[in-house]
Amino acid sequence: MLLRGRRPGVPAGLLAMMLLLVACTLLIYPLAHLTRVSSLGVVYLLGVVVISTFWGLWMGISMSVLSATAFNFFHLPPVGRFTIADIRNWVALGAFVVAAVAVSSVSELARHRFEESVRRRAEADLTAEMAQLLLARAGVDEALSLIGRRIAAVFDLASVRVALGAQSGDPRHESIPLVADGERFGTLLIPAGIPQRTRERIGAGVVPALTAVLRAALDRERLVAEAVQTEGLRRSEAIKTAVLRAVSHDLRSPLTAMITAGAAVRAPGITAPERDELGGLVQQEGTRLAKLIDDLLDLSRLEANAVSRRVAECSVEEVIDSALASQPESSEFDVRVEPDLPPVRADFVQVERAVANVLENAVRYSAGHPVVVRARRLRDRVTIRVADRGPGISPADQERIFEPFYRAAGRAGAERPDADRRPGPDRGSDHAGSGLGLAIARGFVETNGGRIRVESAPGRGSVFVIELPAASDPGGGA
Repeated sequence: MLLRGRRPGVPAGLLAMMLLLVACTLLIYPLAHLTRVSSLGVVYLLGVVVISTFWGLWMGISMSVLSATAFNFFHLPPVGRFTIADIRNWVALGAFVVAAVAVSSVSELARHRFEESVRRRAEADLTAEMAQLLLARAGVDEALSLIGRRIAAVFDLASVRVALGAQSGDPRHESIPLVADGERFGTLLIPAGIPQRTRERIGAGVVPALTAVLRAALDRERLVAEAVQTEGLRRSEAIKTAVLRAVSHDLRSPLTAMITAGAAVRAPGITAPERDELGGLVQQEGTRLAKLIDDLLDLSRLEANAVSRRVAECSVEEVIDSALASQPESSEFDVRVEPDLPPVRADFVQVERAVANVLENAVRYSAGHPVVVRARRLRDRVTIRVADRGPGISPADQERIFEPFYRAAGRAGAERPDADRRPGPDRGSDHAGSGLGLAIARGFVETNGGRIRVESAPGRGSVFVIELPAASDPGGGA
């Protein structure tokens, strides 16, 4: 513990020598009444050991010579003269010198081993830190910058830089390649002209570890990129398959009805009421087909992040009124909007479309009961809640109902893919729908900085909650 850190400076050593010489010399006077003076030279060994331990060999030998001189001058006869009359006094001086050499050698070895252990621990910590930075962070470039600063701090260098690929050195920097299995992954750039020992420590302790973790980080980054690409391809394939199913059935159904009705209109002997009925069927199926095409176009723009917004302050009450106007006349709604509700800053058309899709979805499951619509403020957000009295949605379906083309086999039922059943609504097998309404609603809500979620339990109805950021804060809270 006493040998940690750097050796104290020479001025401090000289001061310590003087103080110890005075202390040891004065200590012998009272001890002289207890034993022979010639045997008290061992007292000076205390000062020799202390100086040798902390200041090394040459300071210890100096302390030995000064101790022998002080002992001779102040305590050995003839006192007050630098004369050694007894051969035993020479032996005492020799003992001081030997003690100084032995103690300083042992302390120097201990200090060297301690400093070496500190260096090895710092290098081991550096290796662990390099692995943590490279393997725990998302960006390799940022991690390499931090690693360069840590290497410089550990080896007390002006600057160190780690670069990907091959980099050449210059008059101020030495280039060390990071190579494994014949492949170069990066370059370590250190200051030119550093001590050879430091250069060897970096080459033996840092370069192999840095090469290994850099290689692992690059492999991980490549695998993550491949996984993302694979997931993107899988999702794209799933959407393409769903679109093909929609085209093959949902688009074909209204087209078939329109073609059949058009052919029937031209049949001989058709009456005027029948012609009116067939014309209404063509109009109804044409409207259904146009809506499906609009949904597909909106979904493609949302999936490609190509939706543009015209942001403005929108009245939530006007958004709800516009969404209600697009619902069938037979639909019933119980609407309550909190007074002094702040506007939202969003694209009016997109938010209105999202609310309309949620309302349309709720109407299908209202079972003749009014759909409840509530709008209120909650802290810095405005919430629109749409509740129905349908059969509810199972927990397994509550997140997936927002996926494009996903249809559950009934609100409280298990999942069932489109290919295994007839087309139905967003959440049921016996209602008309494309499976796109809720996906488009979520896309438009999230594009405008909001969130949409569902609260439901089988047999207890469903509540869809749309949250949008308020454009102002006039009331100071909910």
